[in-house]
Amino acid sequence: MGQAMNGRLNALTIDVEDYYQVSGFESHIRFEQWPDYESRVVGNTWRLLEMLHFHRVKATFFTLGWIAERYPQVVLAIHKEGHEIASHGYRHRLVYNMSREEFRQDTERSKGILEDLCGAPVVGYRAASYSIIQETLWALDVLHELGFQYDSSIFPIHHDRYGIPDASRFPYYHMLSEGRKLLEFPLSTVRFMGRNVPIAGGGYLRLFPYRFIQWGIRQINERENAPANIYLHPWEIDPSQPRINGSRLSQFRHYLNLDKTESRLRQLLLDFRFAPLRRLKEEIEDQNRPAEPEKQQSVPIENRG
Repeated sequence: MGQAMNGRLNALTIDVEDYYQVSGFESHIRFEQWPDYESRVVGNTWRLLEMLHFHRVKATFFTLGWIAERYPQVVLAIHKEGHEIASHGYRHRLVYNMSREEFRQDTERSKGILEDLCGAPVVGYRAASYSIIQETLWALDVLHELGFQYDSSIFPIHHDRYGIPDASRFPYYHMLSEGRKLLEFPLSTVRFMGRNVPIAGGGYLRLFPYRFIQWGIRQINERENAPANIYLHPWEIDPSQPRINGSRLSQFRHYLNLDKTESRLRQLLLDFRFAPLRRLKEEIEDQNRPAEPEKQQSVPIENRG
């Protein structure tokens, strides 16, 4: 079974974290308590890998360093299947709750763990809960210094926890200090009634009717001639996961329609074409590469008149 054969190529991204590690529950679960919780990330990631294998789709897996340390078989399986391994930080800390040095240490630690496991450079990064916001754009310089080539942390929407509403909706380069630059893949939104409406997947895939998500991606692909950037988490295909106490808002966001994620993801894989962000990065770099001067062809001496 293959993926959709027609249409523009989009990015599919998986944020590899467990259900008890999400930012919405951080006030109820301390980092030191993580080992006390039943882990379900291995089984859920395996199910995603089987699904993607069936549909012949490759994706980018933004993986927590903490997960990679404890379950290296997950990273090795992702890499063996030909997916891209990228960094989601070490312990899912919000960037705006860290100092510059704390961010550097957290990110560098995660990058090192992932690279040691997969034996290949890790060039992509996504912040926990998209927490690179206007006040934390300094993090982009740190990412460049650590050898990252692209970021996918910026959500161009209004939200109580994240977002840069006036950021570009489509891939662009951050112009950093000293003439350096870093490619950004923002999470997807569609213009609807004069505002940016998120359709990037995750909770939005569970919140909105599938037809609205489908319409939004087609708008991006066909009318705006751009790729969509879709994400989800392994725990989102696991409606039987243990329940965690939290605020009503956090519980609503986390548990809403978990039983619908898998079927909607399967439909997305049938309706659209997907690839890792790494492939989209290469396409953008090819498009922006200056054309080489046409070389004069030499004529073999024996064929000259």
